[in-house]
Order: sequence, then C-alpha cells, then structure tokens
Amino acid sequence: MEFKLIDYRNGIYAFDAGYVRHQLAAVHLVVDHGRAAFIDNGSNASLPRAQRALAELGLTPEAVDYVIVTHIHLDHAGGSGAYMQAFPNAKFVVHPRGARHMIDPTKLMAATEEVYGKENAQRLYGTLIPVPAERVIETADGMVLPLGGRELAFYDSPGHAKHHIFIHDRAANGIFTGDTFGIAYREMDAPDGRHFVFPCPTPSQFDPVDWRDSVEHMMALEPEAVYLTHFSRIAPPLPLAKDLLRRIDDCVRLTKETLRAGEEDAHPRLMAKLSDYLVAEARAHGTALDDDAIRALWKMDLDLDAQGLLIWARA
Repeated sequence: MEFKLIDYRNGIYAFDAGYVRHQLAAVHLVVDHGRAAFIDNGSNASLPRAQRALAELGLTPEAVDYVIVTHIHLDHAGGSGAYMQAFPNAKFVVHPRGARHMIDPTKLMAATEEVYGKENAQRLYGTLIPVPAERVIETADGMVLPLGGRELAFYDSPGHAKHHIFIHDRAANGIFTGDTFGIAYREMDAPDGRHFVFPCPTPSQFDPVDWRDSVEHMMALEPEAVYLTHFSRIAPPLPLAKDLLRRIDDCVRLTKETLRAGEEDAHPRLMAKLSDYLVAEARAHGTALDDDAIRALWKMDLDLDAQGLLIWARA
C-alpha cells in the first residue's frame, strides 16, 4: 500500500497502518516541540510506516516519548511490542485492565484466535512481541501526560471494551476515540463529504449504557474533531455522535427482536438484520456505493458485531 503522511496542521498526523486493506486502520502521530507520540498501531506491519513518518518530519526514534493504545484489540495494539523495541525512550500507555495482556500477550493471542480463527489471526498479526513491564504507564481516569508543550488527557471509555480509553489532545482540542466513536469508513462518505459512522459492538464486552455514557463524556469536552482508528479525522462530532447513539440503540433493538424469535440460527438471522439495517442507513445518508458493495465492505464487521451483540444479550 502506498504511504502518505496526512498533516492536519495542528500537530496531529495520520497514516494508513497497512492493515488488511487501504484506509481500514489509521495510526495517529502527535508531535510537539520535537517530541512524538503514536496512538494505536495496527500490527507489526505498520512499524516501517511509523519509522518513515518520523523520518519525513525530521525526527529520530529517540524522539518518541509514548506509544499509546486506546485498547488492546489487536487491530489497535498488535504492533505495540515491535514499536517499543524500535523506540528506546518510549513509555507504553494503556488501560490498567489491558496492561498485563500486553506484558504477556499469550492469553490475548489465544482470545484473538478464538474470534478470528487461528490461521487468520496468525496471518493478520504474526507473533506478538511482549511489552517490557518497566516501561508501562497504566492510565487513571483524568490522568494527564505532557508531550512537548501540550497535554494529553486520558479518560476511561467503556462500552466497546472495558479496557478502552480515549485521549483528549487539549492543544488541538481533538479526541482520539479508538472504537468508542464507532467506524467511519471513507468509502461510506456522502458525495458532499458528510461522514457515516456505525457502531462496532464486537466480542465480548459490549455494553450500550456504558457506551452512551462514554460518547456523551467525549461530547461534553466540545472537541473540534474526533480521530478514529477506522478511519481518522471526522468533524463536526456532535451530529455524528447523535447518529452513532441512535444506531447503537437500533442494534440493541434488532438483537432483542432476533432472540424473541428463538435461539436457533440467531447469529445468521441477526447478521442479516444488521446488514439490511446498515444498507438502509447508508442509502438514507447518501452513500454512493451500491448495496452489494456496502454488504461486502462490512461483511467481517457485521459478523463480529452479531457475535458481540448476542454475547451481551445472553449474559
């Protein structure tokens, strides 16, 4: 995949992680007064791109103060150990619930193999490299870390996962949302540039009440923009947040309807309901893709979403 460093002209940069396909996962890079922080990293395959981004900005590996992950799902954190090897001064910043699984990723990889299948998980992520325990910073809700002359504030944001955080860059007034603001694939943008966001209640810690609280917490900070791992900067956030919360509620409703009809074949029936709902929402939004292209783009996501919703509903 072609490398392009996106400059948002506020100290925030983004590049494609090279994960699976173009514009599936973004790595964000924050730079201030010659100091740098990476936020989410995709997989080991993104490391050469991170090194190239630094080089294009005239920075050395020693300039990286932090490698930060919003949560430890491997499409966000799979390259963490490789990054820590490459950036000798960096501290690794992660939610306390996720820290031990990055220090010893054995159980994390096993859980990933259970969701994706062993062969597919190995293809996507390869060998996970442990993060040295002595270089880990565990976040506390409201914690602030300095980066050059700016401040990065960390807040718990459960809903997608219990080990999820969001990061508020106070200088840029931007929020790095991980998956808490859902997914905004750029192929789904309307012709006038309006973004389309859709929730990702993947296995196995979906909680709609917590998720709503997390999104409302973000919006209470009145950010200028939000920076999603899937895929990067979208704005203005408030109307998109309203869309996201409505769609979370609708996913919950569809799940309950599916289970009221019985347990047999619940997963494929729910996946079909989610697919039809997604297409209807995309059509109303003005997405240019045809129905088959929308279903193909979201097939893997909707499979995982149905799994996550059913785990929540059956608990």
